[in-house]
Amino acid sequence: MKKTFAFIGALALAIASAFAQDAVQKAAEDAAAEISGAPKEEAVAPKPKYWTNSLSVSLGVNNTQLKNWAAGGYNTITLASALDAKADYKKDLMSWNNRLQLDYGFLNSSDKEGVFQKNNDRIYLESKWAYQTKADSKLSYTASYDFRSQFTDTPKDYTQDTQGNWVAGDPVSGFISPAYTNLALGIQWVPNEWFNINVAPLTGGFTIVSNPVLRSSYGMKLGVAEDDPAYAAAVAGGDAAQIGGYYKSALFQFGAQVKANLKFKINDNFTVESQATVFTDYLAEPYFRINWDNAIDWQLSKLIKLSFKTWMINDPNVLVTDEATGTTSPRGWQFKEFMSFAFTYTIASK
Repeated sequence: MKKTFAFIGALALAIASAFAQDAVQKAAEDAAAEISGAPKEEAVAPKPKYWTNSLSVSLGVNNTQLKNWAAGGYNTITLASALDAKADYKKDLMSWNNRLQLDYGFLNSSDKEGVFQKNNDRIYLESKWAYQTKADSKLSYTASYDFRSQFTDTPKDYTQDTQGNWVAGDPVSGFISPAYTNLALGIQWVPNEWFNINVAPLTGGFTIVSNPVLRSSYGMKLGVAEDDPAYAAAVAGGDAAQIGGYYKSALFQFGAQVKANLKFKINDNFTVESQATVFTDYLAEPYFRINWDNAIDWQLSKLIKLSFKTWMINDPNVLVTDEATGTTSPRGWQFKEFMSFAFTYTIASK
């Protein structure tokens, strides 16, 4: 009898255990079904970045001090500063590139105590909108704007007064004297990432000279007839400011422009950049204005950079006067080079 009860109990326990396992398994299956049926959380796509920006500033100082130096020379201090800011936008087929370049430098020499002579001065702003003809095309429609000028006056020479103080002579250039501004519509060809050329058959702009003394030297037109009595009297009086007042302050030009840009890196620290611009004026043929800018930058360390820059200009409207004969003629090719060893700091978007 006892064996019978024991057998019945064991059987009941086995049945209960089997039901319990089935219940647990069913609960697990139900839970798995609910989990698999739950909506999956989708990964959030990163927000597209259309803008890339960078800002590079540099400052270099050179100093020479002589004391009882038999070979002679002058004590000098030279400062060179530069800023290069870029803001570029790219979305689908459209792009908008902006760049501002500022350069300023001066020197002070013991042969002209207290005089800070400018040796570099430049303002250059570029802005270009482009729209590709199609996704895989190397051609784009473009509208571009550029502005060139400088910050301060540049005197032709210095003279000493009776007290021995240095006095600046008449300026040869200054702020907005001259300034060149152009708006160009055309098409751009970009065969690769390091070269592009922009041809703009519709280019209009102004040459602006705010200083009346300089207007005749940069091709400004007379606002009166040459035989006007007031103008003739001003010429006879020899007052440059009064004479300049009879010249217009701006010269409108309309023509075509070709601009080629080249930029490549030899390695991560060595960069070569060149830009050549040729403008011809439909309203004053034959006329060609040429600007050719070059820059070589060698990043020696994270904060130290060696730069070598050159600028070449040929503008028939820039005139020079022969003081002996009084005749004027185009100045011809102008050339400037500048080398700096400077502290440089760059901020760029990632």
